[in-house]
This record gives sequence, C-alpha cells and structure tokens, in this order.
Amino acid sequence: MAATDFRSKSNDQLKEELLQLKKEQFNLRFQAATGQLEKTARIKVVRRDIARVQTILREKARAEAEG
Repeated sequence: MAATDFRSKSNDQLKEELLQLKKEQFNLRFQAATGQLEKTARIKVVRRDIARVQTILREKARAEAEG
C-alpha cells in the first residue's frame, strides 16, 4: 500500500493495520521456515509496509507534540 493511503487513516486505523501486518509477517516467516511459502517477495513488501506505518505514526505523534 502507498504511503498516501496510510496517511489518510486515523491513528487507531494505523495501529490496527500495523497489528495485521505484523501477524501477516509472522505467518509468512513461519511458511518460509517450513518451506510452504510460494511468493517470497511478499515478505519484503510486508516489511516495508510495516516501516511505512510506523513512520507515519511517528510523524503524526511528533506533529501532535509540537502543536
């Protein structure tokens, strides 16, 4: 998902999205370890989406703290 899509969401929605992405990341790692993962590129996409969500959450928290 693009960063602009994440920016339009509220903090609660972002936290929920982050939780879902972390669950997906866990499942993908588990599948990779057991040899069941077919789309290995999905791990990279999910990892980057997690980073995007965390970055946007930090930006919003910083903006609220500054005023």
